Amino acid sequence: MAKHLDLEEQEQIDQIKHFWAQYGNLISWVLIVVFGSFAAWNGWNYWQRTQGLKAAALYDEVDRAALAKDAERMERALADMQSNFGGTTYASQAALLAGKTLFEAGQVDKARAALTWAADKSSDASYKATARLRLAALDIEAKAFDQALKTLDASVPKPFEPLVADRRGDVFMAQGKADKARTQYTNAWKALGERSEYRRLVEVKLAALGVDVSSLTPPATAP
Repeated sequence: MAKHLDLEEQEQIDQIKHFWAQYGNLISWVLIVVFGSFAAWNGWNYWQRTQGLKAAALYDEVDRAALAKDAERMERALADMQSNFGGTTYASQAALLAGKTLFEAGQVDKARAALTWAADKSSDASYKATARLRLAALDIEAKAFDQALKTLDASVPKPFEPLVADRRGDVFMAQGKADKARTQYTNAWKALGERSEYRRLVEVKLAALGVDVSSLTPPATAP
């Protein structure tokens, strides 16, 4: 009986040896790939966290400089962020903050440069749209109306569409094209939610053009 078991064990060992000789290299490579991928994933996550922390620190520097109204210091921090962490949302936020701060400081060209970077380079469509809205406002102030309309032509996320329509209305109003402005403000008003505070602002603009917004609301249908 013992001899019979020894023969079975030897046969199983021989089968294992044969299997390993045939598939051992393949199994080894699969394990290398699996564990290598796992290590790479962990490394990537660590790198991402590290980049995020560094970008956050630079954004904090931009924010402090903005509060101190130190334009030179803010520009240096923003340049470092754009160069090293341009793909992060912190870079987009910093560019928008710098654009606002520089504009308030009367440095319109530098404000435009910061906003243009956000409009062209931001990794987030919402930040791009916000930058374009602010650039269009600068264009209106500079009476560059054609450029403003061109800036607003770019595709934006749906929630921004009524804001773009409102800004187009501002362009047409500045040009003295009341009919076109009325159309754009009406589009914006209809697209904004009933509880939107921004809708109240659009209502004021429509009222200035002689539009009663109650006439824009469809009558309730009977059940």
